[in-house]
Parts: sequence; structure tokens; C-alpha cells
Amino acid sequence: MPKENWKPDKNSPIPLYEQVKNYIRDKIASGYWKIGSKIPTQRYMAQAFDVNRSTIVTAIEELIADGLLEGKTKGGTIVKNNTWSLLSKTPPPDWVSYVRAGTHQPNFSTIQQINKYEFEPQIIRLGTGELSPELFPKKMMDIVADHSLKQMKSLGYEEPKGSLTLRKSISEYLQTKGIEAHPSQILIVSGALQALNLISVGILYKGSTILTENPSYIYSINVFQSAGMKLFGVPLDNDGIMFEKVIKHRRQTNAAILYTIPSFHNPTGICMSEERRKKLLQVCEAERLPIIEDDAYRELSIDRTVPMPIKAIDKNELVLYLGSLSKTLCPGLRIGWVVGQEAVIERLADVKMQTDYGSSSLSQMAAAEWISSGLYEEYINNIKKELKIRRDITSACLNKYFEEIAQWKLPQGGFYIWLYLKKPISMQKLFIRCLEKGILINPGNLYQHMSSQHIRISYSYAAYKDLEFGLKTLAETIKEFDREA
Repeated sequence: MPKENWKPDKNSPIPLYEQVKNYIRDKIASGYWKIGSKIPTQRYMAQAFDVNRSTIVTAIEELIADGLLEGKTKGGTIVKNNTWSLLSKTPPPDWVSYVRAGTHQPNFSTIQQINKYEFEPQIIRLGTGELSPELFPKKMMDIVADHSLKQMKSLGYEEPKGSLTLRKSISEYLQTKGIEAHPSQILIVSGALQALNLISVGILYKGSTILTENPSYIYSINVFQSAGMKLFGVPLDNDGIMFEKVIKHRRQTNAAILYTIPSFHNPTGICMSEERRKKLLQVCEAERLPIIEDDAYRELSIDRTVPMPIKAIDKNELVLYLGSLSKTLCPGLRIGWVVGQEAVIERLADVKMQTDYGSSSLSQMAAAEWISSGLYEEYINNIKKELKIRRDITSACLNKYFEEIAQWKLPQGGFYIWLYLKKPISMQKLFIRCLEKGILINPGNLYQHMSSQHIRISYSYAAYKDLEFGLKTLAETIKEFDREA
């Protein structure tokens, strides 16, 4: 046994057992005492360190509890572990308690799994609300990127509301949709989700009630709930949100704002009629209830002309209008916009500057080039043709495999079919079983609380062959539950 020259400092305020414990840690950390080796006996260390044996016993017991040492009845005490986190002399903070104390609520477990498995290359994604990589406009993007780079003079921060060039381009583009908005009334954001977050913390008081469609995409995220808001669902019919119910629920809940997706609604695919839009605006004007109009899907019409945005008929600046390139072009650009009353936009811009100091300058340059060059409209026309093919393939598959077990209505645009199962089913079990077969679905209970009969089907992402195989597998899996019942 090699002689130990070290001794604890009996004049130190650090207890003797703690000094011994740290000494043993250092020996293990340096590799002098390796994993599996036997450390000196308690009697030997007590004599070498000139301390009571009880001091050595206390130090060793704590190291055993920490997982570094292991006591053997006949074989002495051996080194069990040399992991850095265990060797740390200062215990790490209890990060789990910090995580639990965070004010932003975690995603639902199903959403977390979806976010994880969407990046597995072998998974067939039947619920993804995103355009397929096959549709990425590579040639057009090369043109845009080349021109943007040639125009680039710097990549500094943009002004608080975003690039003036981009806001001017959006202002001109919105005029073609019937919306008159000066660039000063436009804020560039990193997608509609950031816009909702800015609204929730920038202009709504904590505890506010937000009216929205039921079902709605907004139930699948916690942006409002994490800011201390409450959601209250208003029923839909085939024409959109039922405006008569808005009056009742506004008065019942003293709601602060209404959130709606009027064009090719997520998840139902419903497109609100022109008449319904007018009546909804009239009701909200009478009730002094502001509207958040999320219009991310309006460009993606297939079989119909989409009515003008609610914002286009808003004469009293009641509507905050959200637009985005994430659904129509590519989510990776992270470019969207909010249009509203100038004082509100100033407030949201201030909050955004405190949050991220502005969206990507490079993305804003590219977005401005897309819109101002006319390439965006050309591209959109091509995408609508592709979406029609995909929707019709999906419709044929549904007719072939789901006629006995489900009902649905064919959307006239957007990404989604809101599949209604004729019999209730455990959505969690269905989700897991489909995942085991390589199929990723978006269960309806993400969008409508406790729903056991809905699935959001997206035809925008999966390849043609994967659409048919995935839908066939989904139908077979649903039928398995029927046979097991």
C-alpha cells in the first residue's frame, strides 16, 4: 500500500470528513484510483490522515451514496464510477425543479413525440402541416438568393418594425387582397406563432379569455396559456365560426379578443363565406371585441375564390391581421407579418425588440425579393395545382379505404381533411400503434379536447406513394381496434 503524504487541515472550517471525501474524489478524478480498484482500508486511512476512523466511515458512506464507491462485505471498498457529474465537489443545481418552475407550459406529450419523429426519415407523416420538400422551388430560390446577395450592403439589425423594403412590398401585395395598410402599420415577425406570443404578452392582460373556434389549431400549442390566458371554444358549422354564439360567449366570459382562421381552417379545412365574415365583423364591432385573423392559408385555394379577408372590410381597425410565408413558401425563412392599428404595431414592435432584436435580415431581404419580383405569385399558382393533385389522391384513398369507418368533407383549399371516425377510439393507443408501423398521425384531441373520433389528415407533405400506403395502413389499424373490441 503506497504511503499517503496528505493530511487534512484540522484548523480549516471545512469538516474533516468533507476534506477526506474531497481527497478521495481527487484520487479517483486523476485516475490514480481506477474503476474497479480497491481503495485503502478505513484503518489505514485513519492512521495515515491522523483522524478518527468514524471520520473515514462518514466520508466513504457519502461517496457510496453519491455512486462513486461500492462497499463489499469481504472485498473492501472499490471505485465504482468516475463520472464528471458525480465527481463534482459542488453538487449541480436541481435543474429539474427549475424546469418545473418555468412559466411557459410544456408541449403536450403527443406534440413532443410528433416533433421528435417528424425528423425520422423512415416515418410517413400524414399530419404534417407543411409543404413537401419535393415542392421546394430550388430554381426560383436560386434566382432570389442571387439577386438578394448582389443587392446586399450589410447584414446589420433592421428597424424595430422590420425591413422597410419588405414592409413596402407586403403593403403593395396586401392591396391585391383588399387590405390597405401603410408600411408603418406592418410588423415583420418570425412566423404567426411569434405574432401570437407578442400579442399575448404585449397587449392582453394576464387572465384574459380568448374566444376561438372549437376545434382549433390554437389548442395544440400553449402560447396563450403560458402567458396566463384562458381559451374558450366557439362551435363551428359548415360555414365557419357561429357568430351567434360569439355574442353569448363574449358576454358570458368577458372575453378580451377573438382568434379565428377563416380561410381553410386548421384543422377542419372550412373556408368561411363572405356573408359569415361580414356578420362576424358586425357582431365583434357591436361587442367591441377585437379579432386576430390568422390568414396563413388563404393563398392555397384549389376549387374556389376565397372571400376577401375580414381585415379588408374592417373600417374601425378592429382586426389584427396575420400573414406568413411558412405555409405557402417555406417555414425555414421564418417570415410573417402583423397588420394593425399603428399604436398596437408600435407596442408589438417594442416587445419584439426586447425578445429577439428583429427577424433575420437575410430572410427579410429574400422575402422582399420573392414578393416584389412577381416570382411569389407565379410560384403560388404552381403550388395550388400540386395541392389539387395531392388532395385528389388523398380523396381517392379515403374513398377506397375509409368509406366504412369514417366520414369527411373535401376541402376546397389548404392542407387538411378533418376525418371523423364513426366509432370512438383511444387516440393515444392509435397514435402509438401507428407509430410502431412507421405512420405519424395528428390525433384530433390535439385540436378538440377529449375528441376520440377525429384525425387531422394533411395531404401537403407525404410523397404520393406514401400517402396511399400511409392511409391504407391507418385504415387497417383502425379496423384492428374494431376487431379487438
